[in-house]
Amino acid sequence: MDFIITLAIEFIIAVVATLAFAILYNVPREQWIFGGLTGAISWLVYRLASIKLSLVIATFLATLVVVFIARTFAVTRKTPVIIFLVCGIFPLVPGVGIYYTAYYFIMSDFALAGAKGTETLKLALAIALGIICILSLPQKLFLLFERKNKQ
Repeated sequence: MDFIITLAIEFIIAVVATLAFAILYNVPREQWIFGGLTGAISWLVYRLASIKLSLVIATFLATLVVVFIARTFAVTRKTPVIIFLVCGIFPLVPGVGIYYTAYYFIMSDFALAGAKGTETLKLALAIALGIICILSLPQKLFLLFERKNKQ
């Protein structure tokens, strides 16, 4: 029960954080809530997947889901996919890994810097591969969602 409450709180925080990010980067006002939801869903998928899977695989799966959602929102909202993609990827970016890599390097702890740097690079590659996998899908697949909304 505590895990569900924690997950709900994290979901709300992810919506607010991603919404703030969308506002900061001048996402059109009518797309704010969709950008916030995209980021929150990416965080939710990541947290649920990281229970049983490695962080790299969890990041990859969350990226697949968020890019699929971003492309779907782009078609249904008639907005460029980058609007939702950047908002959705924001919670997955391994910023703390980059920070600790630099920190350990500056502190001359090269073993920890190398380990943290390698982990961060794996996470960044998982994000890049997830984006490539879904963006390479044909646009016709996502146009199916637009047709369903019109009916």
